[in-house]
Amino acid sequence: MSTKPMKVVLVDDDEDDRMFFADALQEIELETDLQEFHNGQELLNFLNDSDLDHPQLIFLDLNMPVMNGFECLKKIRTNPKLKDLVVAIYSTSSSERDIEETFVNGANIYINKPNKFEELKKTIAQVVKRNWQYEENEMDKTNFLFRI
Repeated sequence: MSTKPMKVVLVDDDEDDRMFFADALQEIELETDLQEFHNGQELLNFLNDSDLDHPQLIFLDLNMPVMNGFECLKKIRTNPKLKDLVVAIYSTSSSERDIEETFVNGANIYINKPNKFEELKKTIAQVVKRNWQYEENEMDKTNFLFRI
């Protein structure tokens, strides 16, 4: 049994969405350590300045001030130290263009923010419990958009 909690990061400028997410994460049967950031620049500052272990999973919103999720994802994927991090896009957008752009730029999965708490909990549980180290390197577009 693992004694270390899974390190999860949520990057979202909306306080209500962060609270909703944290509550749902707390209710799943997996010990996690959640860190929250308000925009992509805060996340990158943390990842670049930190001597700590990187998170196992990053939930990244797209529409944020300072640095949005698109820019942040590109910077993560072009940084040799960060390029292998697991990034789940977590957005209210269901735009085909946004989905395509994040897929092309290397996100691991795309999640539309659920409106209902039980759906959110179920979604987070499935994404967090996925064994990302065994996922194939070549992304399959049919599995990229996560739906409950």
